[in-house]
Amino acid sequence: MRQNVRDLESFYASRLGLAATNMVLRRLSTVWPDLKGRDILGYGYCYPFLTPYMDRSKRVVLAMPGAMGGIAQRSSRGVMTCLTETTALPFEDAQFDNILVAHGVEEAVMLPEFLRELWRVTRPEGKIIVIAANRSGLWARSERSPFGAGRPFSRKQLRLTLKDAGFIPTIWSGALYIPPARFMTGKTVLNVTESFGETVWPGFSGLVLVEAIKRLYAEPSGIQKEGIKRPIFSPKPMGSASRQ
Repeated sequence: MRQNVRDLESFYASRLGLAATNMVLRRLSTVWPDLKGRDILGYGYCYPFLTPYMDRSKRVVLAMPGAMGGIAQRSSRGVMTCLTETTALPFEDAQFDNILVAHGVEEAVMLPEFLRELWRVTRPEGKIIVIAANRSGLWARSERSPFGAGRPFSRKQLRLTLKDAGFIPTIWSGALYIPPARFMTGKTVLNVTESFGETVWPGFSGLVLVEAIKRLYAEPSGIQKEGIKRPIFSPKPMGSASRQ
């Protein structure tokens, strides 16, 4: 069962949630510094992470799994939230330049099919970032945060999963090296711990962020390809048969 959107909203309003938001944005802004004029899709619970991009982007759509529930977030164009089926996104092919997934893969029942749907709605050369709980981190073991729900991923697992769906992984990053404790959420402690963790313990972050790109020559592994047929040659040269 997926987490409820109200519980996620409550977490991100807390000190731990604000710390998680700030540390994710610290890494996200490095990978995606500016998305001016881009069509963006956020799947799962992405509102805290996409807020800085909303003023300059062309369009932001927040898609939430039906089992999670939704909150009617608004932009200058109106409500930008919709409820969706995981394996049947209500968008045409190649609609989005950038896709962010947060709280979307850990509890996905049909993960390969879901990622192929994301591949379908991504434009050629479009980019996707998946944020997931790190199986080696402390946050995946804690019940104080929503990152302790569902199955966590290692960097390698997440990269291979995206690759199997037809994406080409390009960048890996980590975030949240602090323990999931309120007393560790001060600004100074956060910055020092994050810098130390990125340098000394890069594999033990609380979260894993993997960026991948959609290339037209990379197709999802589930697509069947027709083999090239070889020509059938006569057992004897045609010229020899005619002379006989």
